[in-house]
Amino acid sequence: MIIHLNGLKESIADDLTVSDLIEWAREGDPDLIVEVNGRYVFPNNYEKYKIQSNDRVEFINPNLGG
Repeated sequence: MIIHLNGLKESIADDLTVSDLIEWAREGDPDLIVEVNGRYVFPNNYEKYKIQSNDRVEFINPNLGG
């Protein structure tokens, strides 16, 4: 299925959870913040929250600084 991950179209397998997507993207930041369709996903829901086709997912790395 197709999703938008950090503004880029990505083709991913069906039935992935947020946890699966984090692993798929090789995202290693332990403080990662995840939004799906503009809504914050609590880390304790990562295993339960299913990604749907056309979702807009943002990975936010708060430790990158500026």
